[in-house]
Amino acid sequence: MRSELSSPESRGRAALILALLAAVLVVSGCGYHVAGRASNLPEGWKTIAIPMFKNDTTRYRIEQRFTAAVIREFISRTKYHVVQDVSSADAVLHGEVLSIDTSPVLFNANTGEVTTMIVTVHTKLSLVDAKTQKPVYQANDMVFRGEYQISADVNAFFEQSDPALERMARDLASHIVANVVEEF
Repeated sequence: MRSELSSPESRGRAALILALLAAVLVVSGCGYHVAGRASNLPEGWKTIAIPMFKNDTTRYRIEQRFTAAVIREFISRTKYHVVQDVSSADAVLHGEVLSIDTSPVLFNANTGEVTTMIVTVHTKLSLVDAKTQKPVYQANDMVFRGEYQISADVNAFFEQSDPALERMARDLASHIVANVVEEF
């Protein structure tokens, strides 16, 4: 009976993991940091409140998806604790979904049906210091564009709409957190 580590595939995986670990140790010793962990925000902040985004579109519950995705992204990519109570936070991130537009990009050559759409989301963001009530970051029209494939099958389209919206919300949240925290 052969052990699991004796197969060439397992040894290759173990070597790759060791090489990645060595690279991480070397880079961490050189003053580099993982993308998304640097912050240009005040050092004393520990908590950020993210109230529900305002929805200026006709898309049902899109503000809930976007707010939840931004909260998840802040939790996973930053050192800040996200709290619900605005009065107990060091900062408050206000968001507003201004518009969502979709445009066809690719078509099926045989049927003429749309296969890929580009989604453009316009948002308004403001990160306010809770003590001074002064904006630390503000974007009156942050634009996010993402390309998403759609199915020609109507039943499959409706089955895929939730996962597609979740992917879009995650992509948008990543874009928002990078802009707010790293000020790109």
